[in-house]
Amino acid sequence: MGIHDTFRFGSHAMVFNAENKVLLLKRTYGNKGWSLPGGAVDPGETIHQALFRECREELGINVIDPVLTGLYYHRSINTHAAIFRCVISDDDEIVLSSEHSALRWADLTELSESQRVRAEDAMRFKGQVYSRAF
Repeated sequence: MGIHDTFRFGSHAMVFNAENKVLLLKRTYGNKGWSLPGGAVDPGETIHQALFRECREELGINVIDPVLTGLYYHRSINTHAAIFRCVISDDDEIVLSSEHSALRWADLTELSESQRVRAEDAMRFKGQVYSRAF
């Protein structure tokens, strides 16, 4: 990759509910698709700082106990995504930012292939970080 190429790096939360469904947010920008909470790591920011900042911005709450479960490269958009398995408190009420119009808890069978693989990796994580390319 040359010095003038564009490359992105993101930090995202994989949150499961009691039924092992994944929290997804519907974007109000771009393709308006469903995605995990999280976003780009800003210059000078760690992946943990980005995770906490993005989740506070997008969910209005803090994620708890983040565990880095995987690092994934997505060829189609030339980006790496750090995925953290996280928890949210049952007492917290999610308040979406203007970046998202809705939330839902999705079954693994409803996810795209790359999202499903990342969710399965997070569910079966036993201490070794997964690394995959899509």
